[in-house]
Amino acid sequence: MNVEQQYVDLFSQTEAMICRHSAEAMNVPRAAAFADFERLGFPTRKQEKYKYTDISKYFEPDYGLNLNRLDIPVNPYEVFKCDVPNMSTSLFFVVNDAFYNRSLPKSHLPEGVIFGSLKEMAEQHPELVKKYYGKLADTSKDGVTAFNTAFTQDGVLMYVPKNVVVDKPIQLVNILRADVNFMVNRRILIILEDGAQARLLICDHAMDSVNFLATQVIEVFAGENAVFDLYELEETHTSTVRISNLYVRQGANSNILLNGMTLHNGTTRNTTEVTLAGEGAEINLCGMAIADKNEHVDNYTMIDHAVPNCTSNELFKYVLDDQAVGAFAGLVLVRPDAQHTNSQQTNRNLCATREARMYTQPQLEIYADDVKCSHGATVGQLDENALFYMRARGIAEKEARLLLMFAFVNEVIDTIRLDALKDRLHLLVEKRFRGELNKCQGCAICKTTDL
Repeated sequence: MNVEQQYVDLFSQTEAMICRHSAEAMNVPRAAAFADFERLGFPTRKQEKYKYTDISKYFEPDYGLNLNRLDIPVNPYEVFKCDVPNMSTSLFFVVNDAFYNRSLPKSHLPEGVIFGSLKEMAEQHPELVKKYYGKLADTSKDGVTAFNTAFTQDGVLMYVPKNVVVDKPIQLVNILRADVNFMVNRRILIILEDGAQARLLICDHAMDSVNFLATQVIEVFAGENAVFDLYELEETHTSTVRISNLYVRQGANSNILLNGMTLHNGTTRNTTEVTLAGEGAEINLCGMAIADKNEHVDNYTMIDHAVPNCTSNELFKYVLDDQAVGAFAGLVLVRPDAQHTNSQQTNRNLCATREARMYTQPQLEIYADDVKCSHGATVGQLDENALFYMRARGIAEKEARLLLMFAFVNEVIDTIRLDALKDRLHLLVEKRFRGELNKCQGCAICKTTDL
């Protein structure tokens, strides 16, 4: 039996249950998504887009799924005390793939702003969700997106009305919790109307040391003159597989910053596809990965300059130790009518050992003649001259290497437009390079998790 067949059988047997525990707006595209999954299957390395990560093999084990939506015995507000000092976020949780809506804190979000369970919001605001849900995440082109759309039952809706500014950053913590090997399929739908502004920090944590497989699809709609920051921070463990597809569409003069940081993981595959659909739009797409042992981090990005006068800046950096594997493939597409495009793509990578492997594939496709575009990629080791210089001034070799690696990734951290989060990341990265576990004082999860 092929890998897909077990899920084809599962969906056929449980479709009614899946729909019953979700909302109509999420059920509408479900059948078509399942048909697309049957046709496409899971991606394999035979596909150019997935050449560095064999997604299909991670779905072979037998995972538990909570399709009947049984309660998970954990109150994250009691056990999860981690926070970014001095940032004072509006804090929300997703436990596995269900929004935690019991004992919600008073978040003091501005009037009209929605942040809550995608399932519940789809029932309360069906026209809003139907208008946007699944419109960017094309199930006919990607097997993981099709699978997620077929099986997902809940997630998060973030909606910011026209010209509303959310001053306080919002923090969403995804917690993986299970006693057996477990799969979760979560969805995030983000809508910023014209002139809206907001900042969202998404953190991924694993509470138990079982094998987890998490699929995630995020859709971001940014209207004209909207400003949005999305930060993703992964700190799970080596038995976690995370497959995340992020789709973004920007209106005229919108400004978006995407920054994805992998500090601790097992296997991670991130896909980010951005369409600049309105003139004057700007995207800053950044990423950072620190990996050791046998960890695997693969980032695929695609920026589509569909109209003139848009700007894209892309920066990804990796530091790989031991037998870690990193991959980056970035495509910038400039369409025939997209004159006056300004695009820059940079990928820099450090391999601390001979066994570490980095694969990089920067790509430009330009079909317009009045543009300014550049791309570059490097893979190397630490500068021996710099090491010698530092050691000659009394700095121990281990400390000198740490300082050089920290300086190397600092450029990505400095793109963060939240000072408190930037300071926190500096601390976490330093601890990561020193081999210290990123445990937060007073957090019950950190005390029980073996990273």
